[in-house]
Amino acid sequence: MTNILEATPFAVTSTTEDVLSGVNLKGKRILVTGVSAGLGVETARSLAAHGAHVVGAARDLNKAKTATEQVPNDAAANGGSLELVELDLANMKSVRACSDRLLAKAELFDVVIANAGVMATPFGHTADGFETQFGTNHLGHFVLVNRIAALIRDGGRLINLSSSGHRYSNVDLEDPSFEHTPYEPFVAYGRSKTANILFAVAFDTRHRDRGVRAAAVHPGGIQTELARYLDAHRMQKMVEQINQELAAEGKPAFKFKTVRQGAATSVWAAVVAPADEIGSRYCENCHVGQIVPDHVTITAISEGVRGYAVDPNTAEALWKKSEELVGESF
Repeated sequence: MTNILEATPFAVTSTTEDVLSGVNLKGKRILVTGVSAGLGVETARSLAAHGAHVVGAARDLNKAKTATEQVPNDAAANGGSLELVELDLANMKSVRACSDRLLAKAELFDVVIANAGVMATPFGHTADGFETQFGTNHLGHFVLVNRIAALIRDGGRLINLSSSGHRYSNVDLEDPSFEHTPYEPFVAYGRSKTANILFAVAFDTRHRDRGVRAAAVHPGGIQTELARYLDAHRMQKMVEQINQELAAEGKPAFKFKTVRQGAATSVWAAVVAPADEIGSRYCENCHVGQIVPDHVTITAISEGVRGYAVDPNTAEALWKKSEELVGESF
């Protein structure tokens, strides 16, 4: 893995423009979920600006249209474009309708970027009765991606947006919706973000024979709508705690990334990094993250991925449990 880390010229402050400098994506079709705000908009913009045809999925199409107004202008010079489709990941009827529309068009994708998500929500349920974060962040994408897997071109990629927040918790396959355990917003977030990584691991195993590779990425800490359920006081306290822990490790203080820095790892993994280097891996700061043993005490902001999040046996168990929950086999 050392060779992988040395191979990339990009790092924590790299932006989407740094990563895509000199890259021509004309003729590429890329699906990005969550294009109504933040990272999703910048991911779509940067890819379209380099010539890709981006299909952007969003729950609120009017919000997405407003948020992506600049994309056609940036895309025009290199022949890129943006098309919007409706997708509510918290509603399986919507997920299946979206996948049906994409399958009916039968147009192949070079990359699928499962970017949409929610964080630290109050306790609640999706339209289908799943805990909000697990249902939206994992199960919604699990059904969408698997239903359109045949549309991912041989040699294509799946990129799942995860988070260093996966360290808050492994998945709980016995009680995925907190029916028997007390609900804690960041534990639920951690479960869903671990699930995003494990889904990439299992999907990669199933599709690598045709050259399709899957990876998970941590974009870094960015101030976007994702944090809308956190009040400013709690956010400040979290940053203070993180900085105390980083100082104890002799590391510099935490800094939020810009949105263009945050989306850089997504586009790097999607169209720049060698496929065999990222397949079934967890990426951050535009390189492949190292596995950190589960017993090592580290901050939720340090680099590295917990071993449980890339464990192939857990990935298979999650796949089976997810199929049971959604009533569909893939």
